[in-house]
Amino acid sequence: MTIVLGIESTSHTFGVGILKHEDDKTEFLANYKSVFKPEKGKGIDPSICAQHHKDVREKVLKKALDKACISLEQVDVIAYSCGPGLPPCLLAGLELVQKISSDYNISVVPVNHCIAHIEIAKFSGGLKDSIILYVSGGNTQVIGYSEGRYRIFGETMDIGIGNAFDVFAREIGLDFPGGPKIDELSRNGKERGNYIELPYVVKGMDLSFSGIVSDAVRRWNKSDKSHKFKEDLCFSFQETVFAMLTEVAERALSHTKKNEFVLTGGVAASERLQEMLSMMCRDRGVIFYGCPREYAGDNGLMIAYAGLIQYNTGKCVIDGNKADFNPSWRTDEVDVSWI
Repeated sequence: MTIVLGIESTSHTFGVGILKHEDDKTEFLANYKSVFKPEKGKGIDPSICAQHHKDVREKVLKKALDKACISLEQVDVIAYSCGPGLPPCLLAGLELVQKISSDYNISVVPVNHCIAHIEIAKFSGGLKDSIILYVSGGNTQVIGYSEGRYRIFGETMDIGIGNAFDVFAREIGLDFPGGPKIDELSRNGKERGNYIELPYVVKGMDLSFSGIVSDAVRRWNKSDKSHKFKEDLCFSFQETVFAMLTEVAERALSHTKKNEFVLTGGVAASERLQEMLSMMCRDRGVIFYGCPREYAGDNGLMIAYAGLIQYNTGKCVIDGNKADFNPSWRTDEVDVSWI
């Protein structure tokens, strides 16, 4: 039996997940998190966010251990988000990892945050060889496995889709996180069908979101700022960026001939994005799977699961005093030895 403790701290979320693996069966025991929310009208300040993580990390850890009904003495390995992410936030998680590792003599496994999103989605959906659309605050990538690594077929050239939603939402007076608020407002706009043409930037397999954010904000500032116009603009913004994502996802499926498609990351919770992608997959005869909300956003359990499959290879375990973080660690830089 192997018990894995996973710690996530790349950005706004500090999470702890615990799982048990025995006789080829994996059981999720706990998954707790605390999410930092910036002041209205402001983005995430990494140093303030990191202080939030330091303030809550012991409490979140205790809740997870209590839920799992285990003690730290029973933990076999600690998996932690090594990157990519905001350096102060990554450090806040690493400090806890090093303390636990030193106090209880537990080895650790560094986990790539993006890979963790992929693997928890594939595991929960029972899928093996998929095209993955990974959409979150800081990341937007179309990914597929080939020859020992996850290869990026296309990605954002500027900001991640989640950050694009947050910036746009902040500029039109909506709270953080922006995605759910925009989705809610867009429903009435969709019913009216008052689509406002916005920049649609797809270059080959890559995408750009900064232009559409700037144009949408400009239109808002020049408008009468009525609630009806806000709904129409949210509808148009969401439809445009989701159409861009669907286009590059379909092109990746066509190129690779894979018959599975996985949507993961925090923005995967959007019902409209799931609807558009599932329709595209249905038309192509491809299996579509949207990662459940509990595992789609940042969480400690996805780190624990990614740590488990790496731990089982026997190649990725290090001493806690050698643990470090890499804020720019790309998805396609990881040797995927477990496939």
